[in-house]
Amino acid sequence: QVQLVESGGGLVQAGGSLRLSCAASGNFFRINTMGWYRQAPGKQRELVATITSGGSTNYADSVKGRFAISRDNAKNTVYLQMNTLKPEDTAVYYCNADVILVVTTIYEINYWGQGTQVTVSS
Repeated sequence: QVQLVESGGGLVQAGGSLRLSCAASGNFFRINTMGWYRQAPGKQRELVATITSGGSTNYADSVKGRFAISRDNAKNTVYLQMNTLKPEDTAVYYCNADVILVVTTIYEINYWGQGTQVTVSS
């Protein structure tokens, strides 16, 4: 069983910063791409940022220049540094990971965390 546990959400004023963390635990071989998604009330879940095991990153246009994704492969942890936060960044932020499992063969399974609330007040 693989678990993704997020932390670091909260309430912040516009212009402020927050840092989210997501740690993967369980019995697995390795993790490929990790990422952050968010879902605001009444809206679909959307991509925020992703990072490959080699460190290549991808960002939604709405967060480019303000957010930075990083990871520590030794700790199986991904981070999201969020700066210059705006009220429209308010959402539940979800961690996502493509996890490689080895049983009798190799499997790649996509996992989600439980989500952490980020609220930006104006």
